[in-house]
Amino acid sequence: MKIIIINGPNLNLLGQREPGVYGSESFEFYFKLLMDKYKNIELTYFQSNIEGEIINKIQDFGFSADGIILNAGGYTHTSVAIGDAVKAIKTPVVEVHVSNIHAREEFRHISMISAGMKGVITGFGLDSYRLAVESFLK
Repeated sequence: MKIIIINGPNLNLLGQREPGVYGSESFEFYFKLLMDKYKNIELTYFQSNIEGEIINKIQDFGFSADGIILNAGGYTHTSVAIGDAVKAIKTPVVEVHVSNIHAREEFRHISMISAGMKGVITGFGLDSYRLAVESFLK
């Protein structure tokens, strides 16, 4: 099984950025834990602060991977283009958020990308990614 995790803007700062909201652990550290836990899964990780690069990566893996885990960060609430990219591919995508977006500012309650998703996991900290991996194993 091949799964790619795609993280959007500012998620490269996990562990440093607003630890009260996002925790104090870096994604790179957590990703190593995921790889150790799921040795039989080919896990790949990509992060970009650039919308077009995220779309390119969705398209690159959207016909060959078994699953995509997407945390589009702030683009979740603004990017019709990322939502369209998800709808255009065959690979199922799970939308993930570290924080509970529904307990935050009003503008974060709206996702422009959810309609094309297999499902949405929000508010479980970095463990949201593990829950997304598990969703592909069922």
